Amino acid sequence: MKKLLINIKELVGTHEENVLLRGESLSKLPSLKNAFLLVENDEILSFGEMKNIPEISCETIDVTGKIVLPSWCDSHTHIVFAGSRENEFVYKLKGLSYAEIAAKGGGILNSSKKLNDTSEEDLFNSALQRLKNLQKLGTGAIEIKSGYGLSLKGELKMLRVIKKLREETGMIIKSSLLAAHTFPEQYKENQEEYVTLIIKEIIPAAAEEKLADYIDVFCEKGFFSPKQTEQICIAAADYGLRPKLHVNQLNSIGGIETGIKNNALSLDHLETLNADEIKKLGLFSGVCTLLPTPAFYLRMQYQPARELINAGAAIAIASDFNPGSSPSGNMNFVASLSAIQMKMLPEEVINAGTINGAFAMEVQNLAGSISKGKKANIIITKKIESITSLMYYFGDNLIDKVMLNGKFIL
Repeated sequence: MKKLLINIKELVGTHEENVLLRGESLSKLPSLKNAFLLVENDEILSFGEMKNIPEISCETIDVTGKIVLPSWCDSHTHIVFAGSRENEFVYKLKGLSYAEIAAKGGGILNSSKKLNDTSEEDLFNSALQRLKNLQKLGTGAIEIKSGYGLSLKGELKMLRVIKKLREETGMIIKSSLLAAHTFPEQYKENQEEYVTLIIKEIIPAAAEEKLADYIDVFCEKGFFSPKQTEQICIAAADYGLRPKLHVNQLNSIGGIETGIKNNALSLDHLETLNADEIKKLGLFSGVCTLLPTPAFYLRMQYQPARELINAGAAIAIASDFNPGSSPSGNMNFVASLSAIQMKMLPEEVINAGTINGAFAMEVQNLAGSISKGKKANIIITKKIESITSLMYYFGDNLIDKVMLNGKFIL
């Protein structure tokens, strides 16, 4: 089945090659004015200027005045969870600290208790609804983490839900094993025992069932040390699981150096950076994934995107959708925050949320740009002036239609 989009005001993200964009190249966003796009089944068949449109008989969609761009590639989320943490939101408004909220039974351990008390079927159904909502907001590829199970049974349950989401939706989904999210209560006084559990039992079991694509660790003061992070990364490498790590969200404790040493695919968060770390990230071969929504929600400092770009780093942006610090997966809002608060140019924002996000999940051959042979995952905007409108009119829904695997879902 073929579909032909005609009279596209601007076809955005027409990268000729799959290249991870870094430094100045992040602002180079190729596009075509007055264009067509031909889709066959679930793939992009061809595209070009209207003057070169092929003579073909098929379903034709006139998108005069509208912009077409690749779907968002959200490379860092936690969308499998049981219930919200709205009570903690109110605690935050009342001025309670993270430690005070944790003392009231809040935080990651709160999510862990709820998750372990919830059936796999209920977890799947709630996650599926979130995923469908994100698709309608333009997300076409996504990474989902475990991390609320904090036990062999709980982590495998989460990973099985992620696998089922991939199978049921046909969406591009990558999974990360984040058993090292925090220490369960029973291991607070014996952290090494939990690290051993992750290394000796959870990683091998996840690998045996082929449930995880990556390993993740929350390397942070009060959570997992660089030494513990490295132990987990080394163990996971034996099973082909490459690191995608939480580092430098609250403190600089050596997580960046640990990630670089252990061939991390991406280093995520990066709110707290010094000049030396920025320099190292400029030479890092992987992706620096910036998550402005938790900074917004927690009223923290935003990531120094301009300094990282100027240092030559490869930047992606992602939503960090989770119930505790970023209860939204709306990549359109992420795009606005990236421009307004992190001073990224509109072209940089689009590239960071599409092609570089695809690289952060190793799906650049399937998604992230308007390229022949890639999945027909696209966003069609309403009639807008330019791509800048997507960031300028923050809070507005400027999406008219969404195509996923060649089919309109909106």
